Amino acid sequence: MPVSAQSLYGLIGKPVGVSMMDGTGVTGVLCSVQHDDIYLMEYLYHTQFATKHYPLSQIQAVHPFPGCAWPAGSWHQSMY
Repeated sequence: MPVSAQSLYGLIGKPVGVSMMDGTGVTGVLCSVQHDDIYLMEYLYHTQFATKHYPLSQIQAVHPFPGCAWPAGSWHQSMY
């Protein structure tokens, strides 16, 4: 069964993984849900990004990215 638009509104602006009905998947930031399509900002290459749209009828599931889990005592540097 396809994903409903209403179930996605809380994910707008967040990074998500999208499972398609054909078994493929895409990732990006969910920009909007309009006219039975989702609009997803995807990374292409170097400094290039593109907003692509996918029909809800072709989407099996949309999952928010989990938070990062750093092992206790490990060193990491913030990118910002």
